[in-house]
Amino acid sequence: MAELFSKANEAFVDENYGEAIKLYSQAIEQDAEKTEYFLKRAQTYIKLEEYTNAVTDTEKAVELDPKNSKCFLRKGIALFHLEKFQDAKTAFVEGQQLDSSESSFKTWIRKCEAELDLEQMEESSSQTTGEPVVGVASSSGEVKTTATESAAAPDSTEPSTSTAAKASETIAQAQPPSAPFQKIRHDWYQTETHVVVTIMIKNAKSDQVQVDFTDKTVSVTVKLPSDSDYNLELDLAHSIVPDKSVTKVLGSKIELKLKKVEGIRWSLLEGTDDLPKAAAKSSASKPDEVHKYPSSSQHSKDWDKLARDVDEEEKDSKQEGDAALNQLFQQIYADGTDEVKRAMNKSFVESGGTVLSTNWKEIGDKKTEVKPPDGMEWKTYDK
Repeated sequence: MAELFSKANEAFVDENYGEAIKLYSQAIEQDAEKTEYFLKRAQTYIKLEEYTNAVTDTEKAVELDPKNSKCFLRKGIALFHLEKFQDAKTAFVEGQQLDSSESSFKTWIRKCEAELDLEQMEESSSQTTGEPVVGVASSSGEVKTTATESAAAPDSTEPSTSTAAKASETIAQAQPPSAPFQKIRHDWYQTETHVVVTIMIKNAKSDQVQVDFTDKTVSVTVKLPSDSDYNLELDLAHSIVPDKSVTKVLGSKIELKLKKVEGIRWSLLEGTDDLPKAAAKSSASKPDEVHKYPSSSQHSKDWDKLARDVDEEEKDSKQEGDAALNQLFQQIYADGTDEVKRAMNKSFVESGGTVLSTNWKEIGDKKTEVKPPDGMEWKTYDK
């Protein structure tokens, strides 16, 4: 069971949610009394936007552990996405009563109240006008009701043919064309002081990006060009400092820089991180150790080296002339493939430092000729 659950968590971190659901389900079949199994499967269902299944799992989790505030948090999030805002608020309030220190409940309760106020305003508006209501598609594609004019025949209670046609036309025009689902990838890495989450959305507008940080959660909502919303809910493995966490909206991505409360290495972005803090601090204190942090990417990266390279680049950014040129060559060599490095070494040595080529195919099979600068002559030094 523990092995299945561990493999399911690995699949979740790799964003292989279908496999994670399969493994969590197998773990539940073997032991249906583990609250955490249902909570993690519910979280995976939320990632897959299968909110009804998520509600079912959270209700089972509540039965198993009615004092666990996370059960109510996940239940409320699933209900919120199902637009059952009153039920979601009730779940968040119950969870807040169990754990008042969890600030994310306050954020979600505020979201529910805003949606409920909007619903009440729409209802009051339709009642005040006393006019018939006609369905209009919302940005999410769901048909909602709104007041519109109606021309009825004087001697009939049925709407006229022209009115029905107008209503049908209104719905057809308001309904956005269906677009294929496009999965938006997010990734993460960390330094000693921060966790950086990148969301691969291009050309997002700052005023259409809403990010809420709490001690243990991150909530992101982005209005996409298709007029639909992208939502990302992260249940963090460790605590962050909300006031010192920032959002950057760039042309190629959205970057969330989360300030760590403790300078320890995270082995997981979400869920329960069992890495001992003492071991984590010891590991982080070794300057010569290469840290290849986990992420949803299948390829590991030495993010410590990347951070150091960036720092060095910033220090030397004002160099000019020969120094700037040498820095460029050094950077090309450092970032180059094995062939690029062989080409640079061969061409530089054989030409006496007068030629520097990065094309191995061009200079690999022949000796590189000496090419002194214009106005200068190459001479062999005699000892």
